[in-house]
Amino acid sequence: MSYQAAIERMYALGHELAQTTSHKFDLEHMRVLLAALENPERRFPGVLIAGTNGKGSTAALLASILQASGVRTALYTSPHLVRINERIRINGEEISDDDFTLLHDVVDRTAERLVGEGELPWHPSFFEMLTAIAFEYFSRRKVELAVLEVGMGGRLDATNVIEPRVSVITDISLDHQKFLGNTVAEIAREKAGIVHPDGIVVTLPQQPQANDVIGEAILDRGATAVSAVPYVPPVAPGSDYGHRERGKPLTTECTEDTERADHSRPVWRYPLQVQVMGKRICVETPLIGRHQLRNVALAIASAEELSKQGFPITADSIERGIRDTRWPGRFQMIPASNGAPEYVFDVAHNPAGAWALRSTLSGCYEDRRLIFVFGAMRDKAIREMAEILFPIAERVIATRAENPRSATPEEIRGAASRTSAEIETAPDVAAALAQARAAAGSNGVVVITGSIYVVGEAMRLLGASI
Repeated sequence: MSYQAAIERMYALGHELAQTTSHKFDLEHMRVLLAALENPERRFPGVLIAGTNGKGSTAALLASILQASGVRTALYTSPHLVRINERIRINGEEISDDDFTLLHDVVDRTAERLVGEGELPWHPSFFEMLTAIAFEYFSRRKVELAVLEVGMGGRLDATNVIEPRVSVITDISLDHQKFLGNTVAEIAREKAGIVHPDGIVVTLPQQPQANDVIGEAILDRGATAVSAVPYVPPVAPGSDYGHRERGKPLTTECTEDTERADHSRPVWRYPLQVQVMGKRICVETPLIGRHQLRNVALAIASAEELSKQGFPITADSIERGIRDTRWPGRFQMIPASNGAPEYVFDVAHNPAGAWALRSTLSGCYEDRRLIFVFGAMRDKAIREMAEILFPIAERVIATRAENPRSATPEEIRGAASRTSAEIETAPDVAAALAQARAAAGSNGVVVITGSIYVVGEAMRLLGASI
């Protein structure tokens, strides 16, 4: 089977969310599949990260810290921006087409046999297949630790078959209500499903309803709670997290080693240092936005817990790993050049993400003209996101990704009818980018946001680094 045939067979299984309407999730089915593969998930330790917002950023930060510490590190995330291979990485390198094809064939043949023998009631889902492929790949490549981002929820997510060294719960808010529940408490209950008996759970204070549910889960399962609060860099009077600086050290106290040779990317300037493992370090991250402070704190706290378990993590490697983190599509920019406007890509796919994007845009681009290219999946809170984001835009171009779940441009304009924004429509992302560039001119800023699929298509078309 060719790589393209393997990809097409994966997508023929249907979108990973849509399958919940026809097949009930059951971790026992995932365990049957993995047992037939001789349990690859038991051959490496792992960290499990769940939440509504920030779990991908936290996973990327922690994986970068581990890699900087000399640990052979796997990273499993979802969804992807451009290619499915992005979801499965070792030391930053995505799985090759050949390896993906080979392991897809192994897992798919195993699944077909199990269905034929009556061991499974139906073929595994897209996400179950992909998770099994990742586990098999990580096992064969002998990774020393895998950082695993939960796909959706947590309690019944395919990744939750592992026994994590550390479980991490990021910020929880309303999203995927059709599948997870209609209240923050109900959603938190699903996310808290990654809390294992006698395990270690790293989290931060959040909405009271979520705090109550997470606290109960930790107590019920005899787990140990670790708060990342001590690692949130404090805000000095008069400091401005929204200001971008290029090529400047973080503070006068930072060592020469903290300054990077490559100053082409903007960095976030934190005016104070953080105490980690008895040493004060400077926190410098290319992940822009106040909300990223919480994800940085979760990654630091998780790294320190792993160091207590024998992984060779130091304060210096934490500092270096945070500084070198790459997580595309999260307030990623292409500078203005040759008459083209500056572009910003950000996958704000729910109201909480929209608020974070709005806050960051307000800090970075005060008094700049903002042109939005916006597309979203039909099952998302489009009206709420529009009411948060569209008021700060001079013009909005509603479009859709090449995905059957995408809302049409007309549906987006209808959902945003209560805003005063000027909304145009474009049939696809390429057309939307052309309209946005003409509207922005050389001095405006084009913000591409909403669905990760819209952002991914735009990044591919504009040649942004993935």
